[in-house]
Amino acid sequence: MKELLRPARLAPGARVAVVAPSGPVPEERLQGGLDVLRGWDLDPVVAPHVLDRHEEFPYLAGTDAHRAADLQAAWCDPAVDAVLCARGGYGAQRIADLLDWEAMRAAGPKVFVGFSDITALHEAFAVRLGLVTLHGPMAAGVDFLKNARAQEHLRATLFAPETVRTIAPGGTPLVPGRAHGVTLGGCLSLLAAELGTPHARPSARGGLLCLEDVGEEPYRLDRCLTQLLRGGLLDGVRGVLLGSWEGCGPYERVRPVLADRLGGLGVPVVEEFGFGHCEGAWTIPFGVRAGLDADAGTLTLDEPALR
Repeated sequence: MKELLRPARLAPGARVAVVAPSGPVPEERLQGGLDVLRGWDLDPVVAPHVLDRHEEFPYLAGTDAHRAADLQAAWCDPAVDAVLCARGGYGAQRIADLLDWEAMRAAGPKVFVGFSDITALHEAFAVRLGLVTLHGPMAAGVDFLKNARAQEHLRATLFAPETVRTIAPGGTPLVPGRAHGVTLGGCLSLLAAELGTPHARPSARGGLLCLEDVGEEPYRLDRCLTQLLRGGLLDGVRGVLLGSWEGCGPYERVRPVLADRLGGLGVPVVEEFGFGHCEGAWTIPFGVRAGLDADAGTLTLDEPALR
């Protein structure tokens, strides 16, 4: 797996667009997130349909066409330096085929941030644009608004990425060892759902795969992991990083599933690595070469996430 193109870091005064590719966004949380961004000396602009609600499907932030148009316009606007997702939920998969990927590629690289349902877009940006993206807190997310560590790690990644080349949340080895590869991944259930589509990689060969999820019972996690195994995504993977499993039941029930499905890969696996749907989540860049030390619980990037 090859490393991807790194966008430029942000500077004070940079314009950042906030979009809602998935679920509906609470206005008060959006305003709080915009205040945080302004406090970083950024110039946030809100896409026209961020606060929309779909008339028939209340789990969507407006129509597919409007959500896709917002993302497309923000990405192709030469005045915008970064596109930040407001929240996850569900819906990113529905807009992937509506985006003009050639136009987005022509618009050039810029920073893209999100997680959870945004996993579908992380994969699409990697496959269609060959671009490094940031798996990190979202502008209207509760953790982003309330947790200083989550805010500061994202801020450092955006403005001074050389200061956060080593990510050390204190994870523990599920399978000990060291590995080197290109980071990728996200929400387990989204990776399973995307497998086999034109916007997803067929294999994590040569990669360090990051996995987390929320609200999935252990048997559902088993099903998703089994799908990744049977579908070939885990063929040739070099290491696995496991984040949070919020709302998936007691961890003593989740851990045996992870060990059973991933322990036989013959690669290092680190657990409780502190990214995803958890308090104080770390920002993980996808598409960069890095070294995993499962015993030490560290991920060290070969180069800063952003140029």
